[in-house]
Amino acid sequence: MKRKLILGISLFLMIGLVVGCSGDSNEDQEGTQTEGKVYQIATDTTFAPFEFQNDAGEYVGIDIDLLKAIAEDQGFKYELKPLGFNAAVAALESNQADAVIAGMSITEDREKKYDFSEPYYDSGVVMAVSASNEDITSYKDLKGKKVAVKVGTEGATFAESIKDEYDFELSYFDESPFMYEDVKTGNSVACFEDYPVMGYGITQDNGLKMVTDMEKGASYGFAVLKSKNTELLEMFDKGLSNVKENGKYQDILDEYISAE
Repeated sequence: MKRKLILGISLFLMIGLVVGCSGDSNEDQEGTQTEGKVYQIATDTTFAPFEFQNDAGEYVGIDIDLLKAIAEDQGFKYELKPLGFNAAVAALESNQADAVIAGMSITEDREKKYDFSEPYYDSGVVMAVSASNEDITSYKDLKGKKVAVKVGTEGATFAESIKDEYDFELSYFDESPFMYEDVKTGNSVACFEDYPVMGYGITQDNGLKMVTDMEKGASYGFAVLKSKNTELLEMFDKGLSNVKENGKYQDILDEYISAE
């Protein structure tokens, strides 16, 4: 009888020990789910001053430097994937990337598919023409003419919203430099671009000039797929708050758009 009782107690203790160990293991896994993980973060290739290559071939810009500062603040690792805007979004939707940071405007349509961080930059849209063009000074001057836009940008969305009212045709480009070149060669008479991007480009002698005031646009956000990588989004928001508080955020902005 005593032997049976002892065996029963031993078996009970062994089961309890196994269950307890299993519980500890799960807690450890949950607590360290980001440990050792390297997030794949896609970005644009040319969207200065947010992302572009410097003379050494390194990717720099507001988005790149901000991501680095936030990752350092929050202690997560990532691999940057400069793909171009459309390819970056496609990579996110096909699970080839965990997130996108690419001057991506937060819009109602995009919020149906993506979860966004808190806005990290408030932007707007301007119209630009060749620096030597004295004929195009307003939207009314675009009638019957061709206008260049970059696919997937706030500038393209705005141009699409007014093209019927002002009766102009749109030409689409995947990269901003190609869009600028189309305007400079006269194939398109104007282009629509995000204000900080165009402002930076003009200071770098891109051959264009702004001829309209800034139209209010959407804010930029860091994006993940709906209900995915929530821990990464939370870390981005916490890091963004911290770098704003400690001054690193403003230092990054001042480095690229201090003339604004």
